[in-house]
Amino acid sequence: MTNLGTRLAGVAAAAVIAWTGQALAQQTPTDTVAAIRARGQLICGVSVNAPGFALPDSRGEFRGLDVDTCRAVAAAILGDATKVRFVPSTAVQRFPMLQSGEVDMLARNTTWTLGREASLGLAFAGINFYDGQGFMVRRASGVTSARQLDGATVCVQPGTTTELNLSDYFRANRIRFTPVVIESVEEIRAAFVAGRCDAYTNDASSLASFRATRTTDADTFVLLPEIISKEPLGPVVRKGDWRFFDIVRWALYAQIAAEELGVTSANVEEMQRTSTNPDIQRLLGRSGDLGRAMGIENEWAVRIIRQVGNYGEMYERSITPIGIPRGVNNLWNNGGLHYAPPIR
Repeated sequence: MTNLGTRLAGVAAAAVIAWTGQALAQQTPTDTVAAIRARGQLICGVSVNAPGFALPDSRGEFRGLDVDTCRAVAAAILGDATKVRFVPSTAVQRFPMLQSGEVDMLARNTTWTLGREASLGLAFAGINFYDGQGFMVRRASGVTSARQLDGATVCVQPGTTTELNLSDYFRANRIRFTPVVIESVEEIRAAFVAGRCDAYTNDASSLASFRATRTTDADTFVLLPEIISKEPLGPVVRKGDWRFFDIVRWALYAQIAAEELGVTSANVEEMQRTSTNPDIQRLLGRSGDLGRAMGIENEWAVRIIRQVGNYGEMYERSITPIGIPRGVNNLWNNGGLHYAPPIR
């Protein structure tokens, strides 16, 4: 190689190194756990209006399965499940809010997909609810199957897997439809009730929770039998901050494991003192340094279970009242899909 070639190669190499260093610097993750501790509060993005998952009660306090998922993380990191600020977000707003750091995590009826993990710089930390997309119509329409919706208008939210699944389903079945695209949950439901669309499509859990809130006309609406997609819903964090990722993931798994082991909010302290089961001893911090390995106290799971409950308690408190049976959301040893890796 000539001297000129050598110099050019050296310049190019230096440029590559400089660019790589700049890129790595830009990708350096925020220490989310340190930020949460400094402010004394977890900031969690939730749905705007989702009975059973995230909805303020009469006192303005958020309740629901997703809300409890956030509270479990706060209990693990801060020792207090009440130290959470809930930030409602629309389907379009949710990912930019997490990417920008406006929220620490999402627990917001959000479907885990390859595309979202690969292209958005986000990571799903687990599945807190197995769902699937369905359709709701008025009983008076006489429609009993989604395949009878040829030519129908269908209310759907933009920027969701729901919108994509809707197009895929109608194209695959060679039937026509006209989308009525509305971002706000309240507005889309009002449009359906007012007759602006023939059908409303969303996750089956969302449709069931909507019908459960209709105190006078719930029987007016019918869920069609077709479930046209797999919608594994769960908490989401930014990629790169793997310590925070670990805590969010294992907070959920601790609740699932606790249900399987029979550890509840009512008996957790007694079980911590008296149980001779090695799995329970490890879960409740009597054996091993599993909490400290994640940078939190070894009694992290005790705090979660005592203050929030195990997974079954969360489900019974939030989801059962809106009429959705456990089904696939049972534990693996009871015919469902929920399964915690070994906590050891």
